[in-house]
Amino acid sequence: MNANAQHVRKYRIETAKCHQTMKYFGASDAWTMQYLGLWPQEKQNQIADWLFSTENDASGQPKGIGLSLWRFNLGAGSTEQGDSSGISSPWTRTECFLQADGTYDWDKQKGQRSFLRLAKERGVKSFLAFLNSPPVYFTQNGLATNTGRGATFNLKSDCYGKHAGFIADALQGIRKQDGIKFEYICPFNEPDGTWNWTGSNQEGSPATNREIARMVRCLNDELASRRMDTKILVSESADYNYLFRIHGGENWERSCQIQSFFSPDSTDTYIGNLSNVPRLIVGHSYWTNTPLANLHDIRCTLADTLKKYNLDFWQTEVCIMSNDEEIGGGGGFDRTMKTALYVGRVIHHDIVYGGASSWQWWRAVGEDYKDGLIREYSDSPHSDGRVEDSKLMWVLGNYSRFIRPGAVRFEVSAFGENGDLIPGGDTEQKGLMCSAYKNGDGSWVMVLLNYSESERVFSFELERKKKKRIWKQYRTSDKENESLSPVGICEEGEEIVIPARSVTTFVSKK
Repeated sequence: MNANAQHVRKYRIETAKCHQTMKYFGASDAWTMQYLGLWPQEKQNQIADWLFSTENDASGQPKGIGLSLWRFNLGAGSTEQGDSSGISSPWTRTECFLQADGTYDWDKQKGQRSFLRLAKERGVKSFLAFLNSPPVYFTQNGLATNTGRGATFNLKSDCYGKHAGFIADALQGIRKQDGIKFEYICPFNEPDGTWNWTGSNQEGSPATNREIARMVRCLNDELASRRMDTKILVSESADYNYLFRIHGGENWERSCQIQSFFSPDSTDTYIGNLSNVPRLIVGHSYWTNTPLANLHDIRCTLADTLKKYNLDFWQTEVCIMSNDEEIGGGGGFDRTMKTALYVGRVIHHDIVYGGASSWQWWRAVGEDYKDGLIREYSDSPHSDGRVEDSKLMWVLGNYSRFIRPGAVRFEVSAFGENGDLIPGGDTEQKGLMCSAYKNGDGSWVMVLLNYSESERVFSFELERKKKKRIWKQYRTSDKENESLSPVGICEEGEEIVIPARSVTTFVSKK
């Protein structure tokens, strides 16, 4: 893994050694789109172009980062409760389609639904709905936040069927009202996260593995009875460690989720035989990105466990947290390459070592914190404002804009000055990091990060290819005018200079 002892001078894409098939790059609408989706249309269009567009302008500059999956937060009703919701900020409350009398109000969540349509208009074909809490009418405490009631699911025991019915009704209602079909539904969010146990300033609920399995079985029956093919994803773990081992002082009830849900021996919690549950587990990259040994080793252990149980894996949420000390923790929006490179390194490790076939950021638009690709500055009462892009957004675009659904990742070998193979040389954690992909249309993509403070020189080639291809280069760097910008072409085998603190994507002709 650590190639720092000998600098890489040449990469070779091993066309006979393929790995996972990639699915999506995405982000979520939480919680900002409930307001931004009501802003003037031209401002909504700018945000949507940045996030979803796969078009280029006349100079060849990409208009956006081409996200291929959009996550919709299906709300639980804390907005309607106002200050009595126990959630102090209106920004982290959500509306609910379901009303107290059992009817549905399809005028709710208007702002979020606007961005569903804007995403679809720009070519997004896949949508995922996720819940932080059941509707407040079904919860044990009448709230969408846990408020310290314990570490079990905040759902009345007789409401599992009702909750499944609500989810199915909401998915069908949005499809009828807005023409959006949800391919995926995540009924839980970080059920193992300790913040969920004590209550939080946002919607959320803990749950045990048994409760998750019961809810998933109930939801599977509901979807199957309606002949809905929406796939149910579990379990949006707050930390990869919960997926494969006992973690955080807990027992198996909130850990070992791969084994609990996908081993037939786990009879109380096995859901691998359900019609709407794919052989896929999803988790969040929080708390596992530092120190650098963990960034590598935890993902390798995860990948080994996934292989044992024949599972696919998606990384479905991450932003910068307090333990990400290398870049100063999560406080304060950062539009520079400092955060962008740090996240780029996480993307690389999640894909190359964790085997993630989908990678999703937390919030598309955030406030004064390192949790948004875009920073919003709202005018009171949030009906208008302005937005600012970030190098983070464009670095994600170095992946999402060019690695399209169905692309296959290929192994990359690295060689030093003397031509010797460098084991693990595709990943210098403080230097160069390289990954390569082939899209379904035949085009090749190589993403190269330079984490170091100095420029590097290298060359690359496709294995067993006599004809040298011409590659276009798109770079994001510290330069103000380099944000996924076209910076010329190159030919396989020639020496290329990659600037310090930059991310470059190389794209071959089809």
